[in-house]
Amino acid sequence: MNDFLTAIGLVMILEGIPYFAIPERMRRMVVHVAELPDAFLRRTGFLLMCFGLLLVYLVRG
Repeated sequence: MNDFLTAIGLVMILEGIPYFAIPERMRRMVVHVAELPDAFLRRTGFLLMCFGLLLVYLVRG
């Protein structure tokens, strides 16, 4: 459970850095992402999950 909470905390830190450092650019990027087609977002999300799973497997395996 500690590893899980540590991972969640690290994700929150990494996700928060751009909003803290360049908020105006992040606002524009969020608007741009909202206009992307659902199929593209699904494909991108799936690929990110696969790469994340592979990374965890390689590091923990």
